[in-house]
Formats: sequence, structure tokens, C-alpha cells
Amino acid sequence: MEISLIRHGKSKCIEKSIMSSKDFSGWVESYNDNGVFEENFYPSATLEKIKTANIVVTSDLKRSIESAKLLNPNVPVMSTPLFRETELPIPSSIIGGLKLNPSIWALILRGFWFCGYSRDCESLIEAKERAKKASDLLMEFAQKNLVVVVVGHGFFNMLVASELRKKGWKGKSKTSSKHWNCTTYFFLY
Repeated sequence: MEISLIRHGKSKCIEKSIMSSKDFSGWVESYNDNGVFEENFYPSATLEKIKTANIVVTSDLKRSIESAKLLNPNVPVMSTPLFRETELPIPSSIIGGLKLNPSIWALILRGFWFCGYSRDCESLIEAKERAKKASDLLMEFAQKNLVVVVVGHGFFNMLVASELRKKGWKGKSKTSSKHWNCTTYFFLY
């Protein structure tokens, strides 16, 4: 049995100008609502995995669904919010005057999130619980379908991979964070 975790393609949300924390919250919504850029080529290992998959699962976010269709337009896809990316906390209005570009906001807020700050979003503990449920579902799919592919998101794929390894699945200790890259986990009887 095998489960492959693929990170979605690069988002069409390319706004990089500096913004306030309030504007960043709007930027996250835009990021979630946008699709991905079509590429001239995709990693061959990724294409091979999605071509041989018996079931493809995505989050219900547009960038994940579109990525699966770009990799294999003929594959049926099951989309579920269970595989959504972990959210970022909403910054306090105390730092309302601070202006940063979106990647810096994301980096800082992700760091705060890992340290336990989860204002108006799922906490790290809750995300790990969701990853347990997601890994259980994937293992169930793998028992029935043997080859499963998830087209998901960087941080959530990392949490799912950690759960799979805890449950005896073999593969890399770190999932790839590059767009379109694939990390595969195997369970040998």
C-alpha cells in the first residue's frame, strides 16, 4: 500500500506589497479563493504517482482541486475540508500599524501558531487531531485502493506524514515543501 502527498501548485495570488495585519487577513482570503498557475512541465515522479493512483483526494480549496486536475485532467477527485491547510492566527489589532509583505506576515504568524498562539483559528493541537483523522481515512482508502494520492498543502501534508510514520508507514522523515513535489509513504505487510 502507498500514500503519496503532493503539494499544490503556485497560487495565482501574487500580491507582494506591504500591508497591515488587517489587509493580510484579506490577502489570506484571496489566496484561498485563487487557483494555481499552469506550468510547462511538472516533476515526473509526481505525474507518475497521480497517473497510477486508484483514488485522488484534495482539500476543498481551489488551489488543491485545480492542481489535481492540472496533473491529471481525467482523474476523479474526492475533495474534503478535512485536508485543508492549517490556518494562520489573526493578528491582534495592537500591531495594526505594522506593515509587512505577505510572506513575512505568514512566516511570523506561523511561528506564533507553532508557539501556541491561535486567535480565531484552529490550534496546532487541533490541527494534529485533524491530521490523525486524515491519516486514518487515507489508510482506510489505501486498504481498499492500494495506491492513494493527496494533493494538499505544505503544513497539513507535514502533519499527516508525521501521523503516517507514527502508524508504521515508511518514507522520508520530511515532506517536500516545494510546489508540485511528491513524498510517498509505504506500508509493507
